[in-house]
Amino acid sequence: MRIKNISIIGLGLIGGSIAKALQKSKYNFTIAAFDKSEVLSKAIDEKVIHSKLNSYTDSLNSDLIFLCLPVSKSIEVFENLAPKLNANTILSDVCSVKNVFKEKWDNINSKGTYYGGHPMTGKEKGGFENSDSLLFENSVYILTDNLVGNSTFDNFSEIITSFGSKILHIPAKQHDVIAASVSHLPQLVSVALVNAASLKTDNYNFLDLAAGGFRDMTRIASSEFTIWESIIANNKSQILTAIDKFSYDLTTLTKWISEEDFTSIHSYFESARICRDEVPQNSKGFLHPLFDLFVFVTDKPGAISKISTALFDVGINIKDMELLKIREGSGGTFRLSFESSEEVEKASSILKSIGFETA
Repeated sequence: MRIKNISIIGLGLIGGSIAKALQKSKYNFTIAAFDKSEVLSKAIDEKVIHSKLNSYTDSLNSDLIFLCLPVSKSIEVFENLAPKLNANTILSDVCSVKNVFKEKWDNINSKGTYYGGHPMTGKEKGGFENSDSLLFENSVYILTDNLVGNSTFDNFSEIITSFGSKILHIPAKQHDVIAASVSHLPQLVSVALVNAASLKTDNYNFLDLAAGGFRDMTRIASSEFTIWESIIANNKSQILTAIDKFSYDLTTLTKWISEEDFTSIHSYFESARICRDEVPQNSKGFLHPLFDLFVFVTDKPGAISKISTALFDVGINIKDMELLKIREGSGGTFRLSFESSEEVEKASSILKSIGFETA
């Protein structure tokens, strides 16, 4: 069975970007969505979707349902939809916790199919207005099941790769263990670090002296708690384990500093340097790269020159450029790196104004 009719529940950053990526793909899908009335009207006006759903249960008539709501709301809708799925309907969520969905699915008698998903990409600003068809370019898209050879799975995975994503299969429970260490723990540490450093004396506000390194380490501390509350609640056990490991490392480091054991501290620094250098620089992950802009460039002479000239004219310096992905016969996606997030926004605006797609 080929997937033709797709419903998206929640047209925020991820759901909206999925809709736009589907429209840009080589397949001719019929796309419907459920969200607030004003969001759906905007999506219709921009020709991102073909029709509105009056209720999320109307999605049950689709071949594929993308569930793109915050975790707590996704769980609620999942519990309602999953038992009612038709035999030919696929349901897939995009949440950053996975085992809670697997456990619920295993206890549901459903005729349909569920594939747990987590696209490891994003932006600092959410909402449909910030969605983009290139959001998934060169990102890792985790799927919790590996059913290669199954016709529905193969068709579904073709859609995911059409976004420009690379599929990685990780079992749901293992996903949550990894996410706790490389996504959820950094979020909490970032928040704690800002609060710990937010000291003031009569003469000084400590944060007035915070430099670029501190800003880089604490960028994600600006995230909204409303997003994180349900993530923490639904991955509590793994997050606590990650915090315990981090606390042990801090206690060990405290001991070495107290004893002036600089040999051990040196080895600890060296180990961190080696591990840090192994973090991929050419793909998005749980924590997407700082100050990067992804630009789709058509296969035409002078396109790169047009980009560099436009940015040079306004004094924006490209620190690094890398070709990430080539789409045969159409063009490629470049990663441009800049010194600040402000430059990324400015560069994106300029490049869009001269006809380039950015994410």
